Parts: sequence; C-alpha cells; structure tokens
Amino acid sequence: MRTKPEQAPEHSMDPRAGEREDSFRHSVIDNAVYVDGERVDSPLSLGDAIASLRSRPGAMAWIGLYRPEEAELIKAAEEFGLHELAIEDAIVAHQRPKADRYGGTLFVVLRAAQYLDKPEKVAFGELHVFVGPDFVLTVRHSEAPDLSKVRRRMESDPDLLRQGPQAVLYAILDAVVDGYAPVVAGLQNDIDEIEVQVFGGDPAAPRRIYALSREVIEFQRATSPLVPMLDGFIAGSPKYGVNEELQRYLRDVSDHAITVTERVAGFRQMLQDILIVNSTLVSQQQNEEMTKLTATSIAQGDEVKKISAWAAILFAPTLVGTIYGMNFDHMPELHWWLGYPVAIMLMGLVCLTLYLVFKRRDWL
Repeated sequence: MRTKPEQAPEHSMDPRAGEREDSFRHSVIDNAVYVDGERVDSPLSLGDAIASLRSRPGAMAWIGLYRPEEAELIKAAEEFGLHELAIEDAIVAHQRPKADRYGGTLFVVLRAAQYLDKPEKVAFGELHVFVGPDFVLTVRHSEAPDLSKVRRRMESDPDLLRQGPQAVLYAILDAVVDGYAPVVAGLQNDIDEIEVQVFGGDPAAPRRIYALSREVIEFQRATSPLVPMLDGFIAGSPKYGVNEELQRYLRDVSDHAITVTERVAGFRQMLQDILIVNSTLVSQQQNEEMTKLTATSIAQGDEVKKISAWAAILFAPTLVGTIYGMNFDHMPELHWWLGYPVAIMLMGLVCLTLYLVFKRRDWL
C-alpha cells in the first residue's frame, strides 16, 4: 500500500493543507523532477515537488495540470511566484496564442488543433505553459495536445532534456505545430470535395463552403500568431542562454509554422474563389432557366396569336350568319335574289382580308 508522502513544513502548518493538496492531486497528470536529463522523483503533490526541487541543486520540475480549479492555480502561483495576470489568463482560458514575460517567468498560450473526420470539423484545445528558470508548469483545458508523448520523447533524449525548461518549451511547441499537419490535410480534402460539389451543381455546396470557411478562419486565428512568437523566441535566445542547437530546433518549428500559416491563408483564398465560382455557376444556371422560360413564353405567345387570328377569321362569317339567322320578317335582304350570294361573298371577303392582315403581321 502506498503511503502518503511527508509534507513540506510550510504546508504542514496550514490546517487547510491536506484538503488543498488532495484537490490539487486530482488535476495533476504528471509531476516529475529531473536532474541532468533524468527523472529522479515523481512527487504526488505540489508541495512535495517544490521540496524535491529545492533540495536538488540544478534540478528541474515539470508539472502537468489538466483543467485545474482556480484555487489550484492560485496555489501554484504562490509556490512558483507566477504573475497574477498570467494566472488570470490561465483561469479564464479562451485566450489567443501569445507569449508574455513576467520577470524570470515566460507565459505562453498555445491552441492545439485536431481534425475530426466524421463531423468534418476542427476541434481546438488550449494550452498554457509557464516556463521558469527551473520549472515548467503546463495547464491544459482540453484533451489536445497529448503532452504525455512529449514527455516520453524528452525522457528518451536526456541530452535534449538536460538543456532545461527551454528545451521542454521547444518540444511542446514542436508537438503543437506538428499536430496541425493532419488538420491541414483534412481541410484540403474537404476543399477538394467541395470543388466536386460545386461543379456538379450540388445545392448543398454553399452551406458547406460557409461552414468550412468558419473552420479555416478559426484555424487561422490559432496558427497566425505562432510565427512572430517563434521569431521572438529565436531573437531572444542569446539573451536567455539558449544554445545554438536548440535555436536550430526552434527555427525548424518556425519553418513548419510558416508552412502551415501559408497553407491556411491559401485555403481561405481558395474558399472565397470557390464561393465566387459557385455564385457564377448558379447565375449561369438561372440565366439558362430564364432563357428557356422566355423561349417557352414566346412559343406560347405565338400559339396564342395563331389561335386568336383564326378565331377572328372564323368570327367574321359567324357574325354575318348570326345576323341573318335571327328570323326577322322585315329584312330586305331576305327577299333580294342576290342577298345570299352577296352575303357569302361578304363573309369570304372579310375572312380573306383578316387572313392577309394577320399573315403580314406574322400571326399566321
């Protein structure tokens, strides 16, 4: 059975110390102290980590927290002397990527990204990193990134880990930037599919373009601040004693970040172009439909004109015949021997006249 480690004197005198340490332990993912690139202790509490760190000259503590409570972060701030503004940012979260230096402590905010295949969305995670002279404190508010892989990588390379907190920060930056590659590939695949939809006339394409544009914009917000941030780290490396090898590693991460930001900027432009093309194709389709509708209307109008013309031609003899069919006794034409031939000729003349008029006007 594992026994509870002995508390440091400064915590054992606090009547709330036991309760606070138990609460802190709930959010601790990994807690390790390293000397000369090797793990020498895995304390169970923050107080034990501080005591172990202070008792070993040249040691480095790496503490990983996952969704800690406000009281836990405040306690960490008290132990490591963290600035209240940085702690406030870590508590509130939802920060843009940035790097701020408070005295001897560097505070870095990173946004990891993960592409979800099934819903075709980008999931973002937020990571806060406090880098001091002899400690690294990471605060995660989401599943990504998986820092256990970063820790295993560093522990398998003692020469790199021996370079201290700056090397840990490099490894975390490298992991976050490398995690963008699957996201870029997923977005590229979605854009290729959207192009097929657009040229295939899929009516659902505009909605998908809009949704993907929002994902790309959010991804751009997460990646664009990294390049100037890394440039600042590289420029300040001599001042803070970062060796040449680690500077080369940082430049490599910066190159990858530049590639990602350029690709993301290209995605945004491509989506804008695709949206314009889709609008053009929709307009062309509407114009074609209007042309067909107009042609149909014209054809229907021609048919109506023909029907109307023949109706008018047939109406003329019908009118004459109707007049003479009213059976009035006092109609002089009824007793005129030329009445019938004249009536027939009149009807024929009227019909011929109307036919010639309509024919001249292209109604027939």
